[in-house]
Amino acid sequence: MNDNQHCPACGALNQCSLADPRSATQACWCYGVTIDPAVLQALPAELRDKACLCPRCAAVQDQLETASGPDCFARY
Repeated sequence: MNDNQHCPACGALNQCSLADPRSATQACWCYGVTIDPAVLQALPAELRDKACLCPRCAAVQDQLETASGPDCFARY
């Protein structure tokens, strides 16, 4: 995928609120989690800084569930 609404690692929707004009004024889910820099470094250089990872590829589902309850992010 080569657009800013899809995860560069798996191609799934990344749920980035900033990439969606309908929610661009809202804080993105990634603002409340810590993404391990090693996860980002594992991406090929040509895919970095192009689009956000999805929560699954960013390996942060447990952080999202803790913050919002277990069912809130079940779709990821």
